[in-house]
Amino acid sequence: MQTPVVAEHPDSPARTLSIRQASFIGVGAMVGAGIFALLGAAGEVAGSAVWISFLLAGLVAALQGYSFAKLGARFPSAGGFLEYVVRGWGQGHFTGVIAWMLFAVNAIITAMVAASFGSYASAAVADNDDWVKPFAVLVIVVMAALNILGSQTVARAQTVVVVVVVGILTVFAVATLSNLNPDLLAFSGYPSFGDIVSSVALTFFAFLGFGVITFTAKDLADPERELPRAVYLALAIASIVYVAVAIGVFGTLTVKEVVDSGGTALAVAAEPVLGSAGYWLMSVTALFATAGATNSGLYPAAGLCEEMTAAGQFPPVMGRRVGGKAPVGILVTAVAAIVLAVFFDLNAIASIGSAVALIVFTLVTAGHFRIRHETGAQAWLLIVADLCTVVVLASFTVTTLVNEPGTLVAMVVIVVLSVVIDLSWKNRRDRTGQSGHAARM
Repeated sequence: MQTPVVAEHPDSPARTLSIRQASFIGVGAMVGAGIFALLGAAGEVAGSAVWISFLLAGLVAALQGYSFAKLGARFPSAGGFLEYVVRGWGQGHFTGVIAWMLFAVNAIITAMVAASFGSYASAAVADNDDWVKPFAVLVIVVMAALNILGSQTVARAQTVVVVVVVGILTVFAVATLSNLNPDLLAFSGYPSFGDIVSSVALTFFAFLGFGVITFTAKDLADPERELPRAVYLALAIASIVYVAVAIGVFGTLTVKEVVDSGGTALAVAAEPVLGSAGYWLMSVTALFATAGATNSGLYPAAGLCEEMTAAGQFPPVMGRRVGGKAPVGILVTAVAAIVLAVFFDLNAIASIGSAVALIVFTLVTAGHFRIRHETGAQAWLLIVADLCTVVVLASFTVTTLVNEPGTLVAMVVIVVLSVVIDLSWKNRRDRTGQSGHAARM
């Protein structure tokens, strides 16, 4: 099998991230994308059983996390889990299509949390929905600038965000759990198990941030040992926070109240327990969390694009740096996220991003199964991981086909566009002899 190339830019920083910093980049991505953005949307499908949906999504993420951690320990790379795709599937069109799909998911995640930031910021500052999109654009621009400054800047920002967010969410969870109404969480009020499973595709979006951690390998001193620990730590923190907060919210508000409150569900749930100060406290926390998630969402873009360019999978321009500093990958991701945040519905963005990510994760672990002898992973765990992911994806597809055909069409469009872009670029590459080093190996 050919040896994939790791893109090392001459200006890349030294390997200076700790396990905690790497895991916090993932936690920042997960918590901002999940609890603050999706409670209302998940409640529409799973009702007051959203906590079970988060628990199941966490289980699926943990199984995929096992696969990713094993791969990361064996093949640490600046390209994150795209390196794992290359190892499992080679350097052909299949890997290129997955790379473009992942690039799309990254932009979608960033747009999703930026739009959520805009919702909270407009409610806190102007109480006017007209400001949602301008605030979303603002946070994307600011966080893109932070990412251009380097991984240490991203890590410092995420450390502050995660400490603040997790600390306040802990206070919120304790307060609501100690005052919850058990009747609101009665099993008799839960929807069918099939509906709960369908909602997992949406709540799984809340765990997508763990994939961002694989891109920190280039900044870890000992990625073989530290990357798996960072993945497991991030997933454990996120799972505990999600389940506790979901129980607290749906044990305080009715499902209708949660759904009607939309992206501000946590702030509304805090008010009965902590008073008006609680509403503002959670609003500020949401601003921190969603800003941090936008920051984390942009983080993989540089490594992803530079590695795929070096491997000949992306056009050379995607691996360049404007002015020798600003990675084109980050700039393109930021622009795409701005377009999505301005022109697409929040819930539609979440559904599309989660579905495409489920496809990518399934393919990564399927490729891992082919090379499991190199990583020492247990075959049965890889099979279970992919079976669970496929079940969730299938359930989501059936539900979406009936209830949200537009979202399903958008998902298919992303896959088709990824195929078309990959074929177009490689045909041009082969005609002009612009193939990367790895593509010629």
